[in-house]
Amino acid sequence: MTLSADDMRKLLTVPLDEIDNWSPVKAVVLPDWKSVHAAVARTMVDKINANNEKGEITKFILPVGPIDQYPIAAEMSNKEEVSWKNVWTFNMDEYLDWEGRPIPEDHPHSFHAAMKRSLFNVLKEVLRPPEGQRWFPDPFDPDAIDEKIDELGGVDIAYGGIGEHGHIAFNEPVNTYFMRLTPEEFKRSKTRVVELNPDTLTRGLRSTLFEIPPRAVTLGMRVILEAKSIILVSGGPQFRIACMHPPSMDFPVTHIQEHPNPKETVAVYTAKEHPPWITR
Repeated sequence: MTLSADDMRKLLTVPLDEIDNWSPVKAVVLPDWKSVHAAVARTMVDKINANNEKGEITKFILPVGPIDQYPIAAEMSNKEEVSWKNVWTFNMDEYLDWEGRPIPEDHPHSFHAAMKRSLFNVLKEVLRPPEGQRWFPDPFDPDAIDEKIDELGGVDIAYGGIGEHGHIAFNEPVNTYFMRLTPEEFKRSKTRVVELNPDTLTRGLRSTLFEIPPRAVTLGMRVILEAKSIILVSGGPQFRIACMHPPSMDFPVTHIQEHPNPKETVAVYTAKEHPPWITR
């Protein structure tokens, strides 16, 4: 379903503090971005701690964008001695070069490097998850990560940001003049290699356009939507669209509203101030 121009204008002008009243999912508005990232970090550490106490593993889908929650979560874990030894992390995506090969970690946009820099290397060494439990999608074996998630019984929480046209991970709208997907086909999508949309390539990155890799490997919608809980962070119109626009392939993130008991299991966080970063 696509809203009329008038309905979209209404959606985009609902006061932030009223969005939760209208949204099928939990809309969380905090005073500033530091509070948002701290709140998301708290959910990560609390979930790990609760599972550790029960002797259970913890499974997260993690984004690069935003990443400011990771140093906070690491410092919380260091201070509270919360071990990540039984945590499995599944990163949403990674950039690929024009030939479909992963970019090296010394590339300025490497997600592998960003995760080490912001989370894994900030944790005390004794608390870090083993490297074998830190997964990224593999463009040469795309089914491997989906199969591992299924083998472990799905993930506890899928974290993420929201892209310019409402995509989650690199699950961008895929309809073309020559191909049409049904919503059900799209929601069942697997990990795969994608060509990045020009809107994504020209987003407001703090770098030149020529540095941005043209392709990526991304988790599909299925494993994200099947997470037991979903927590997203976004600002501007993407926050409003995720929370209030009816589910639509035009804005893939809106399918989070179809999660079982979405008000209890899905939350989208934002701050009253303008976001200091731009999501994918």
